Order: sequence, then C-alpha cells, then structure tokens
Amino acid sequence: MAGTVIIYGGSGGIGSATARILHSRGKRLHLVGRNEVKLKAVADEFDAGFSVGDVNDSTLFSRVMEDMNSPCDGLIYAVGTINLGSIRRLGEEDFLTDFKVNALGAALAVKAALPLMKKSDLVPAVLLFSSVAAQQGFTMHTSVSMAKGAVNGLVLSLAAELAPKVRINGIAPSLIRTPLSENILKNEKMTDSIVSAHAMQRLGSAEDIAETAAFLMSQEASWITGQIIGVDGGRSMLRTGGC
Repeated sequence: MAGTVIIYGGSGGIGSATARILHSRGKRLHLVGRNEVKLKAVADEFDAGFSVGDVNDSTLFSRVMEDMNSPCDGLIYAVGTINLGSIRRLGEEDFLTDFKVNALGAALAVKAALPLMKKSDLVPAVLLFSSVAAQQGFTMHTSVSMAKGAVNGLVLSLAAELAPKVRINGIAPSLIRTPLSENILKNEKMTDSIVSAHAMQRLGSAEDIAETAAFLMSQEASWITGQIIGVDGGRSMLRTGGC
C-alpha cells in the first residue's frame, strides 16, 4: 500500500501550499484542519483524505491515524499561533494555549503517527514549524517565542531519539502573508516597518516556505535531520540598514 503524508493545518496557508507541491509530485495526502468546508474543498482538489478537528482536542491525533489507515511516509505540523502582546497583558491561558497549539500538539501528532511510520517503505520525514522569534528577541513576542523555543527543542530531541528510522526537521520563518497574519498586516505602517527589517525587502509567501518544506520531506533531503532552517528573507542573520 502506498504511504501517505499527513499535513496538520492542511487547508490553509503553508499547509495547503505544501500539499499542492507534494500532490504534484505524486504523494498521497491526508489533511487535518478545523474548518470542514474549507478542508473538504482542499482535500477534493488534491484527492486527499481528511480529518476534521482541533489540535487542542487530544483525541484528534489517534482519530487521524484511524481515518488514514495506511503507512505514514511523513508528517507536517503546520499549525501555529501569532499571539502578540506585552507580558503585562498576557495571562496564564495565553501561554498555555500557545504552548499546546505549537509544541504539545506537534509532540502528540508525532507520537500518534509512529506506529504507521514503522510500516512505511521509506525513512519517514517529520517537519515542524518554529519561528525567527525563537532565535531573536522581539518585543511583544513573549508567549509565541516561548512556545516556538519549545518546538526547537522538540525537533532536536526527536531527531536524536528517532534516528535513523525517522528524520525530524524544522523551518523557522519570519512573518509571512497568510490568513494567520492578516490582522497584523492590516496596519500599513507596521507592515512597511517589518518589510524593511528583511534583507530581501519583502514579506514571505506561503509558497516560499512550501518549497523548502517539500524539499525537506523528499528523498533528496535524506541526509538532513535535526536541523531548524531559517526561511526568513535574511532577517535572522543579516542587518542591511547601515553600520
């Protein structure tokens, strides 16, 4: 039986952009998301299976495995939050929600998929999503930076624990144009300021991230594991505004 790649967050932004590339390369897909109408439409486009649910519901992960019922060639956890604000405003629930969605959900998704990964004819690949904000200190990013820092640790620990039978990598984007960032980008002055902080002088797109994601899931990346790769227009490493 052909193996399947699971994509959590498969109906929006980075998830659907990556699904499009993988589908074009003949990969069988199973998509997971909260919005049933949107998810079904994307699944129909890519001839994919799908499961509807929220990653805050811990029963979702085992149900995804039951719905899929085929060897798992890989897993992409493209689910996240952008909860910005001063620590003075953030409450316990903010921190817990960001941690559960970004880090705990990723860990539970991988754990649930391991039995089906053992049935794959390939070395399965897992891709998680960090953030440039887990590498640099940005104001108003306390909660999301903490959660994404946990994702970094998860990538490294799982890559060590599961090698050589499973590869685990992460992508750390800067802010990109997706439905998740719409509220932030409504402010034109703020958007211009964010753009100017990038050496490439533009925000990224879902497609920018998806190309790297698809590569990391491919056999061409079979010797890459335990890496957190910045796809961020140079923001994490470059300062081009003068001395």
